[in-house]
Amino acid sequence: MLAMAVIFINLALVSYTIGVWMEKRAGELKATHLAYFTFGLVFDMVGTSFMKLLATSPGLNLHGITGLSALILMFLHTAWACVVLMKKKENQIKQFHRFSLIVWTIWLIPYGIGVALSFIN
Repeated sequence: MLAMAVIFINLALVSYTIGVWMEKRAGELKATHLAYFTFGLVFDMVGTSFMKLLATSPGLNLHGITGLSALILMFLHTAWACVVLMKKKENQIKQFHRFSLIVWTIWLIPYGIGVALSFIN
């Protein structure tokens, strides 16, 4: 189960990173980017579910709090991307990558904590 958690979290990293940086390079939000955000969100939810099953401590810790926060931000980010694409407001489409970079950077915090914890355990 640990291997599945690691695989899905890394798939989330790859998908989300591709989506965010493709959007940044394109200079505007496109449906393709939304697809990568969605894959990243789904992979993260699956990987997090596996990790939750493996967790030995019942309470929230730093990794759990930052991970949950990042997951909520990823959901809001993906939902907002849907709204922006449906509204088709040019200024929002062109400026969306600023929000993407912030969410992606925040998402890297629990990812990094998880990697560090894997070396400790």
